[in-house]
Amino acid sequence: MPEGPEIRRTADRLAEAVAGRALASAWFVFPALKRHERTLRGRTIEAISARGKALLVRFDHGWTLYSHNQLYGVWRVVAAGERPDTARSLRVALETAERAILLYSASDVAMWRTDALTEHPFLTRLGPDVLDPKLDADAVESRLQDRRFAGRRLAALLLDQRFLAGMGNYLRSEVLFEAGIDAARRPADLDVGERRRLARALLAVPARSYRARGIEAAAGMRADYLTDTPDAFRFHVFDREGLPCEHCGTPIRRSESGGRRLYFCPRCQR
Repeated sequence: MPEGPEIRRTADRLAEAVAGRALASAWFVFPALKRHERTLRGRTIEAISARGKALLVRFDHGWTLYSHNQLYGVWRVVAAGERPDTARSLRVALETAERAILLYSASDVAMWRTDALTEHPFLTRLGPDVLDPKLDADAVESRLQDRRFAGRRLAALLLDQRFLAGMGNYLRSEVLFEAGIDAARRPADLDVGERRRLARALLAVPARSYRARGIEAAAGMRADYLTDTPDAFRFHVFDREGLPCEHCGTPIRRSESGGRRLYFCPRCQR
């Protein structure tokens, strides 16, 4: 499943293509959304943004399109009138005079009054967005000490969107490695220094991934190096089972946690 950095970069790419432009047409495969096709024609897309792993397309008449890619959904930007040859199922098409943005394979799609999004059953359960520039290490550290989260093992907590929205599987492994903390520990087990390191890593790693285009840049490549830019995002442990840890040389290990892959250095993350 795409994680916060990938969803936010998708939102950036879609916004660059169609934000501020009027819709020539709108099309939905879902019968419940068909009534919006007529009312969206001629409306302007005001903004496209990410909230955790959800994507929000806001229109100028007080409505917002909510979508969640889940495992299979994917957005595409194409020329107006173009429909790529693909086995994927087209679910949404929003088209301006020049460009179209197409959503394939997603099933969690809905139109909401913009002023009612605070009542959305998924959005209301989300914690602060890990990529929110207003979120700082002090706030993250406070959440680690919150009684709702302090007693949970980090392996599960870092995937819980109620703790920090936008975190995901590769981010979990990389954050814990950067902080030097074992996934089996709980926030309540950490000393002040460890908790501070973890709070900083929870902000730094997703931000680095977002700036360097995250795992999108590595399609078809082994995930050791994702870009060669000066601010490149690099996997230090994720998908590197058996390779030497860059810090100590110990082979990276893989385990399963909640049915998800978890990679770690057994020496650096005691």
